[in-house]
Amino acid sequence: MKKFFALALALILVLSLAACGGDKKDDSSNGGNETQTQQPAGNGGSETKEPEQKSAGSIGVCIYKFDDAFMTTYRNALEKILKEKGYEVTVVDGNNDQAKQNEQINTFITQGVDALIINPVMTSAADTIIATVKDADIPTVLINREPTGDQMAAYDKLVYVGCDAAQSGTFQGELILDTENKGDINGDGKVSYIMIQGDPENIDAQLRTEYSVKALQDAGIEVEQLNLTRGDWDREKGQTICANDLAQFGDKIEVVFCNNDDMAIGALQAIQSAGRKVNEDIYLVGVDALDAALNEVSNGNMTGTVLNDAEGQAAGAVAEMEKLLGGATYAAGEQSVYVDYVKVTPENVKDFMK
Repeated sequence: MKKFFALALALILVLSLAACGGDKKDDSSNGGNETQTQQPAGNGGSETKEPEQKSAGSIGVCIYKFDDAFMTTYRNALEKILKEKGYEVTVVDGNNDQAKQNEQINTFITQGVDALIINPVMTSAADTIIATVKDADIPTVLINREPTGDQMAAYDKLVYVGCDAAQSGTFQGELILDTENKGDINGDGKVSYIMIQGDPENIDAQLRTEYSVKALQDAGIEVEQLNLTRGDWDREKGQTICANDLAQFGDKIEVVFCNNDDMAIGALQAIQSAGRKVNEDIYLVGVDALDAALNEVSNGNMTGTVLNDAEGQAAGAVAEMEKLLGGATYAAGEQSVYVDYVKVTPENVKDFMK
């Protein structure tokens, strides 16, 4: 009897072990891999979760005003490059109000951005802007409006990226020198011109105004300024100014210099309304190579313009910003990075049209 119970107990033990082994085999039916793939309802397959992309950093961009045609092209290019590189980007409109822009800069600092790119409303505010970003120890790139070297030397994590405005003015003058009569349409031995200036507080406006005329003088051409009027980079103001000057000076005006293309396009409207013909009885030049201006150059309605390379400057600004973020510093006198201007004429305008 004892032997029978012993055999029965042994048999029960064997069957129990076999049952346990079977359970283990069922649980490992995924080929021995114990990690199970979850099957969400209605998804018929495994769920692959993409890893979240880590931001390369947060960047604050201050533009002096959004409705400036050139700066619209510039900020769009800048934002595109930064986003493609994985940065979190916030772009704000200063509305041509320096006090508002100062507040925007302080807000970015409070938010803890990693770097700033600033297009100052007023170059005269550079000292305040530079002191603010220096106190916050934030790498900063200034664009489009250049402070003095002495101002920038106050902070070694500061760089300016832009173009040499004197070069753009020189190129405007050379566009006139390249005409068959060097701008002297009426043959009286001098070039009589009007100057439609941007914001005279802006260094670009100052240098374009000076060097466009200087190029003529350096070539031995006598010049006569009939009028110089502030147009604030605005197309409607350019039209009004040119219309008034044409009414006052008439055929005496041989050349219309405009500090930017928007004002030049406005001036063109006034010229056409007055019955004048560009490149026949009057010359007209601008700066920026906006699409609208390129079309007018191509159609013979502008003598020429000067390419202000927005995309090249945007790429340069981002490159310098990344150097600063990587720990680079700049010595005094080495804080300006320039992108060359290019003369645009009827002969080469197709190269710049999209």
